[in-house]
Amino acid sequence: MTDLDVNIKQLISAKQAHHYRIIPIMANGHEITFHISPEKLSTSPQKELELILNKKVILLSTSPNDIDTGLAKYYRLKAQSEPEEQNAISDQPDEVLQIIYKAHQDQASDIHFESEKNNGRLRYRIDGHLIDQKKIASQKFLAIVNQIKILSGLDIAEKRLPQDGRCELNYKGHLFNLRVSTLPTIHGEKIVLRILNKDASSLDISKLGFSNAQLEGYLKALKKPHGLILISGPTGSGKTTTLYASLKILNSSTKNILTIEDPVEYTLSGINQVQLKESIGLDFPRAMKTFLRQDPDIIMLGEIRDPETAQMAIRAALTGHLVLATIHTNSASGTINRLLDMGVPGFLLSGALQLSIAQRLVRLLCPQCKILESPDENIALKDQYKIADTYKSGSCNQCYHTGYSGRKAIYEIFKMNPEHKKQINQGLFEEPVLNGQSLAHQALELVKKGETSFEEIVSIITEN
Repeated sequence: MTDLDVNIKQLISAKQAHHYRIIPIMANGHEITFHISPEKLSTSPQKELELILNKKVILLSTSPNDIDTGLAKYYRLKAQSEPEEQNAISDQPDEVLQIIYKAHQDQASDIHFESEKNNGRLRYRIDGHLIDQKKIASQKFLAIVNQIKILSGLDIAEKRLPQDGRCELNYKGHLFNLRVSTLPTIHGEKIVLRILNKDASSLDISKLGFSNAQLEGYLKALKKPHGLILISGPTGSGKTTTLYASLKILNSSTKNILTIEDPVEYTLSGINQVQLKESIGLDFPRAMKTFLRQDPDIIMLGEIRDPETAQMAIRAALTGHLVLATIHTNSASGTINRLLDMGVPGFLLSGALQLSIAQRLVRLLCPQCKILESPDENIALKDQYKIADTYKSGSCNQCYHTGYSGRKAIYEIFKMNPEHKKQINQGLFEEPVLNGQSLAHQALELVKKGETSFEEIVSIITEN
């Protein structure tokens, strides 16, 4: 083996050389060529090396004796272990998996890797709010970003444009399906991982937040063989969870259930789930047209976004199918005017719509640190809503010092009656006042029970 140039020798550490059993022999600006022992070549370490070195790697098999000679000559290990390489790729997959696993344990919905000027930042979205986890050294952060890009099939060399991908990982017996989004920023790339593919088999509709009366009415509507059931609310309000808890009840070997979603967030055995792919023309309208040729009993639409999808959902509900869908409106009855504004004929809407539900997610006070408010705190709200004792958020390690732990859904339900149908047919629908059943009423009930704070529900009770 010829003598190594010192600049080439310094491309890798002794620890890396021994781990991969490699000797660098040639390098240019974008490419490094190594001799590698045959037994290591069979493990296909090329991608790992490209990640740590951020260069294209060429591996040439050579005799184990030559590798042993080169390692002894150029990469002698010290008696004491060397400091851990900040960007050692062999450690990164485990670190990425540990981050994802901890996010799962903390019930996070998203993981944010953010580039800053001098380091990286890791944050979890828990209960709808982002919570700082730790700072990450710049070199290690870059290695983690590249590792995620490799795992999700993205181009590690492309740092100027956003990229989207998916990956499936198995760690400690848990299968994680992740949606990956990269975004170039002034300090480097930001990556967001959305944790998907939650198992819907554990969902229990009775534990979501419905009152007994609401649940009874909703289950009665679900048992009907056809009609349209709509669930409304802003992004992140738990609509998909409610839909899948509903599908779990409806799921049976005698039913053909089809869903079209963007993205598929839950999996449920026995249900045919379709991922929206607008880039190739698979959008909601096209999926609906195909669904109707698939002999469905139940159809679930991830979202009604446009007039064409709305009208197809209505027509499917009128032709003997049970259709469940989400829509963006502020109230349960507000979906009526929203669909009329989309151009859905009133006589079709009045005949198809069974039930409209609006929902929100409310953070629950951490039971370990919640504090009883003094009589003079929020006194105007207490007087207005006739509430005596109320609680506010505290701070403890268990809730990451946010004062809240977990969330609960609240619902309002609008059920059609003959008068509503008459108004819709005439195009003169007026949203009714849902006394005792509104979102505001449900939110205030949680305050009365000491489960949440005025601060958490103020946006709900002041809506509209």
